[in-house]
Amino acid sequence: MTRVLYLSHATPEVYAIIRAAVSPGIDLVTLDRDSDDERRGRLADADIVIVASYPFRRPLIDVARNLKLVHSQGVGYHDTMDIVALRERGIPIALTPEGTTTGVAEHTILLMLAACKLLPFADRELREGRFHINALRPQSREIAGMTIGYVGFGRIGQAVATRLKVFGTNGLYADAAVALDPTAQTALGVRRASLDEVLAAADILSLHLPLTGETRGLISRDAIARMKVGAILVNTARGGIVDEDALADALATGHLAAAGLDVFTKEPPDVSHRLFGMPNVVVTPHISAGTRDALAVKMAAIFANIVRFERGEPILNKVPDA
Repeated sequence: MTRVLYLSHATPEVYAIIRAAVSPGIDLVTLDRDSDDERRGRLADADIVIVASYPFRRPLIDVARNLKLVHSQGVGYHDTMDIVALRERGIPIALTPEGTTTGVAEHTILLMLAACKLLPFADRELREGRFHINALRPQSREIAGMTIGYVGFGRIGQAVATRLKVFGTNGLYADAAVALDPTAQTALGVRRASLDEVLAAADILSLHLPLTGETRGLISRDAIARMKVGAILVNTARGGIVDEDALADALATGHLAAAGLDVFTKEPPDVSHRLFGMPNVVVTPHISAGTRDALAVKMAAIFANIVRFERGEPILNKVPDA
């Protein structure tokens, strides 16, 4: 019996969705408490660990003496596990692209629309008795006719573009690894451009790239200064890609009109986070892929991959060893 530990603590409802996907021959172990003491106890005889939001660092990895495989619940792994510690022991890492695309694409558009209409501010003000039927007209925007700038244009960026085409948008994308042919670009209503061109032209800048040494801080103070006055920034990728202090300054001065953020440099962020006090910022707690639909798809893919691994077959979406 293969013992698989789900490293994050979750609710019984979440555990039920996960257990529904468990394959025969697998003993799924979950946590009763959000406690590292319990994690260490469970890790002692775990063969495989599923890593979601809770980071898997060296102190926990060292306890897992029987560890044979680490499976990320998503595709971002640099900020959720200690790659060096795992590679020192030759432990393979697998990712789960399945189940992410639709939820993140939909959530990206949700943040775009909410930022354009200053939705959280309007909602809060109405609940407090202030009926701003005209006051928001000078700031409120429509997506139709806007230029959307995509930084990173893999499956999620392309899914966003597919959905936004019916809104009547145009798109530019910057991605060193993606070069669509003219037919595909026309179908999505986009064209490839340099990062500088995307920054300068975008009415809404949408981020869809992993957090790596190269992308950390990519949307820097200088990059934000090169964005169009009145543009909107949306980030459903990773918080560390954006200089949050520079973003707050740009929003405070009016250089940027609004921002929609699902991710932050530090998670969870402090309640005193400067961006939280701004009426032109929409925030959500890293939930873009957090739907029950996505979780069910992800878990089915993970346990199918674990079965492959246990049979000695090549696993899917394996992170390169170096």
